[in-house]
Amino acid sequence: MARNRLFDDDVIVIGLGRFGSAVALELTRLGHRVIAVERDNGIAESYVNKVAKVVHADMAHSSALEMIRDASPKIAIVGIGSSVESSVLAAANLVDAGVPSIWAKALSPEHKRILDRIGVHHVISPEADSGRRVAHLVNGKMLDYIEFDDGFAIVKLKPPSETIGFTLEQSQVRRKYGVTIVGVKAPSEDFTYAVPQTKISAHHMLIVSGPTELIERFAARP
Repeated sequence: MARNRLFDDDVIVIGLGRFGSAVALELTRLGHRVIAVERDNGIAESYVNKVAKVVHADMAHSSALEMIRDASPKIAIVGIGSSVESSVLAAANLVDAGVPSIWAKALSPEHKRILDRIGVHHVISPEADSGRRVAHLVNGKMLDYIEFDDGFAIVKLKPPSETIGFTLEQSQVRRKYGVTIVGVKAPSEDFTYAVPQTKISAHHMLIVSGPTELIERFAARP
């Protein structure tokens, strides 16, 4: 299995459902040595030779602590999506084992609060995050959207008509709307970081950063 020397940390991935399996396979592609743990034997068998090691075990049991300590992973990811109880118990075992970086998928806001309280370092809510992202994309104004916890976002969008045919210095986007055009990309051309002399055409896609509310107003421009 090919290894990327830039990413060679051992990672435990618990649960090989849609989320966990996608994480495990991508981490493997990046060069990590992935130890996948799955309590369903049939699912576990299907990932043999796809990741470095597959273990058929239930990480919710306290007996799993010994296995975690033996593996000494720097990173662990709890991808269990079928049971809040199993997720919390598996995460608690990872905390007790002293894993330095623990990531866990939360199924609900209440689940997230419990994971936070027991000491999970990074709690993610993929369904909620995906739902918010899609809500910004459905009107066709934005082509991609990444929002940060502090109300800041980076988006890809089509240029508003008032910017087409003008340089950034002429259109004064930052002064008018409080957002920054970071770069531009046209078909068959390389991405270019934006400077005041960058001239926007109708073929460009804009990469824009700024406060979420201000980006939404800018993207709403015709």
